[in-house]
Amino acid sequence: MPLLPQNGTLGIQRAAHLLRRATFGATKAQVDYYAGLSAAQAVTELFTTGLPDAPAPVEPETGINWVDAAYDADTELNYQELFVRWYLGRILGSGNSASTALAESAREKVVFFLHTFFTTKRRKVVSGRALYYQNELFRMFAYDKQDSPLGPRDFRTLVKKVSLDNAMIRFLDGNGNVKGSPNENYAREMLELYTIGRGLEGSNPPAAAQGDYIHYTEQDVRAAANVLTGYEFDDTFSRIDPETNLPTCRIKGGTIGSAHEQDDSKKVFSERFANQQITQNASLMTGADPSWESMTDELEQLIAMIYGQREASLHLCRKLYRYYLHYDIGQSLDNDIISDMADIFIAGGYRIQPVIEALLTSTHFFEAVSGTDDDKFGCIIKSPLELIAGTITFLEVQIPDQTSQPAEFDMLASDMLSLIQRQGMELYEPDEVAGYPAYHQFPKFNRNWITTNYLVQRYDFIRTILDSNMGTWNIRYFISQNFGGAAGDARQLIMAMAPYMFPLATNLDFNSSTGTITGERLSYFLYAFLTANQYSEAEWTSLYANEAVNYLEVETLLKSLFNAMLQTPEYQLF
Repeated sequence: MPLLPQNGTLGIQRAAHLLRRATFGATKAQVDYYAGLSAAQAVTELFTTGLPDAPAPVEPETGINWVDAAYDADTELNYQELFVRWYLGRILGSGNSASTALAESAREKVVFFLHTFFTTKRRKVVSGRALYYQNELFRMFAYDKQDSPLGPRDFRTLVKKVSLDNAMIRFLDGNGNVKGSPNENYAREMLELYTIGRGLEGSNPPAAAQGDYIHYTEQDVRAAANVLTGYEFDDTFSRIDPETNLPTCRIKGGTIGSAHEQDDSKKVFSERFANQQITQNASLMTGADPSWESMTDELEQLIAMIYGQREASLHLCRKLYRYYLHYDIGQSLDNDIISDMADIFIAGGYRIQPVIEALLTSTHFFEAVSGTDDDKFGCIIKSPLELIAGTITFLEVQIPDQTSQPAEFDMLASDMLSLIQRQGMELYEPDEVAGYPAYHQFPKFNRNWITTNYLVQRYDFIRTILDSNMGTWNIRYFISQNFGGAAGDARQLIMAMAPYMFPLATNLDFNSSTGTITGERLSYFLYAFLTANQYSEAEWTSLYANEAVNYLEVETLLKSLFNAMLQTPEYQLF
């Protein structure tokens, strides 16, 4: 069955579901606005073009753009820490205009997907500028439905750019990949992780000989490694790619016009690729030597050969599905939904934006399935990044502008990165070459985010927010601005908040714009809110009627309610 479009207006439940998955969080007002749109209208607004460029990263003490500073090996380690804080600011939308905030958040969600796909570890790269330029490359290709005047923006082109990216060259040892002594690290990960993969996990593929990975073989790894010989990290960042205006790597052991470390022999691939051969284009060479043009032409031949296999498209679409919808992909779903996504990817010129848009506007994305094993709502555990960013956004915690208030932002970002790390995620330092386990490790996937210690740290973060130890936030103001009409009635307040905070809230009715929570859950929240503090519902109504005078009691009780709701198992899901 193809991905059929979702019709009608979204309503609160579906709008909240879409914004949780497609962005790093939304306010109540934003959910309410999107509730009145159709899925197609909502996704069109989220994936709008013409967004402002990300602001330049600056040093917190001086406000100077450190990317443009002269190269100094001693400062690169500091720059990589500054880069991670700057990138967190993009995820949080620091300094974003209210009119484009959600669209920029949706773009950053795609950027983060690309980071989880083309993994990089900052302590191996040890260059803030290389990481920054790679991140900007991802941002440039996040919305790829249309080409740029500078050059193509499809996913195959992105694979080429990543293969020549300075951060990737250093991360997977491209410097050591030379003629006569190839280093296979990048070629191996290119095939296994970044392009064709090893097929659907848990699908019990037929037994293969040693060195045969079903869709490619060791012969292919060696041949691809030889294609990729002859490049090195450019620590001057002076070689600019005219199709992106971003720095790229350089030729090793030669000049732009002549490369001595590139293997210019014929590369022969296995039967998995129909024994295809890749050779240097003599017309692009400099005499007998490979040139930048002939080397990159071979790389383009390699990528075209890989994406000539349908499995490469299926591999990417599985990753997209797991990122945006659900980690569990069985053979039936792979044959149906994933195959349809791959058709869209290929027909669209190997672009991911049409695939994401088709998925996020489909009935498959929005339908709630009977039972709990594969429900689309509340089936993914939030990553520490999603938990913190989503909570801060929903509660409207004010984040300092990273451009005009760099010192204040840097201090807050440092604290937040520490909170994220204590919850089991170190940004731009995933546990392994394959990335953060939650996005690839079969069969646990996102359950990797939860341990006893990590759960305690999640609860501590909630207490940090409620104690106003992060940014500036006033709980009474938040309630009055967002739920003022229901705030005087304890039951109505809880019922009004639940659909915005919980993915199911708990009984979902697709014929209604709001959800309801069970009587048992309502009683629990009422107990934490009032009974445990020795207040009745009537006393709350009286207190809130004069909340400006009774502000201390009101704040104490509201914090008890928020603490109970934000620490529930439901809130850890999205």
